Amino acid sequence: MAHHQVTLAEVAKHAKVSLATASRVLNGSTRQVSAELRERVLATARELGYLPNASAQALARNTSSLVGLVVHDIADPYFSSIAAGVTRVAEEAGLIVVLGTTSREPERELALLSTLRAHRARAVVLVGTRTTDDSATQRLAEEITAFQAQGGRVACVSQAHLPADTVVPANALGAHDLAASLAAQGHREFAVLAGPEKLLAARDRLDGFRAGLAEHGLELAAHNVVHGAFTRDGGHVAMHELLERGTGAKCVFAVNDVMAVGALAAVRERGLRSPEDIAVAGFDDIPTLSDLVPPLTTVRLPLEEIGERAARLALEGEAPSAPRTVEIGAEVVLRKSTAVLG
Repeated sequence: MAHHQVTLAEVAKHAKVSLATASRVLNGSTRQVSAELRERVLATARELGYLPNASAQALARNTSSLVGLVVHDIADPYFSSIAAGVTRVAEEAGLIVVLGTTSREPERELALLSTLRAHRARAVVLVGTRTTDDSATQRLAEEITAFQAQGGRVACVSQAHLPADTVVPANALGAHDLAASLAAQGHREFAVLAGPEKLLAARDRLDGFRAGLAEHGLELAAHNVVHGAFTRDGGHVAMHELLERGTGAKCVFAVNDVMAVGALAAVRERGLRSPEDIAVAGFDDIPTLSDLVPPLTTVRLPLEEIGERAARLALEGEAPSAPRTVEIGAEVVLRKSTAVLG
């Protein structure tokens, strides 16, 4: 049997107040109601089991208790770790996090932000690298501007190419320092599993790695760069392609850890060992690496801290007059997967 949903009109009738007064109390209007009337309405609502209409509250306040979190791929531990940081800060503020995933489709990202604007979300955190698609970036920038004009706040984890506060991980510098560390270990023949060509984070990491090698007088040959999806399977396919090419590279940098995991699987499938036959390094230092054999050399980003910083930019203090940028450093972590044996 369906339960009767108590209406605002019924609360007003039982409390012997006008509908407008009941609405001001229960839908969060800024207009003042006397303490005596407020308590009468709240007591009646509790007695009848009334649940406020969240949409009505959002309209009355022009905001809601929702925080949007938009990521590319929640199955990737990079995004889930950042999401944990965002969620922690939002929940401490008594807010509810609504998650959306884009599958790296710009139109999906745009649609999610537009929907969150329609629901009067208080803030949105967009997590994910930008692409070389300038028109998609422009459309997203316009939607962010509209969201903020309505009173919402937006923070990004990416490159600072949008009209919003942005947490910027040290992609190029981290990869530069990794290349320098590997060269200092004695590695000389390098290849890169470089991710998608249109993804700016992947491009920044490739460029940084190439620059770090150049400082040690080493060059990355064009045929030693293999592009592929920014996923475990993308790394797996790219590593097989690299080995098929027979380039002779002995140290492979996968531009994120999940690609490196796929690359190590491909190495094993070829009957090869890491680091004995081919060294492999990644980027991000995702939590699941502790279970990997051999332990993976990588570049550590403080992923949960990145999420916390982005959430605080979006939720704390007054809206800034101009977008702020917070740069987050990266740290090379050398492990057995790139050890020089002998």
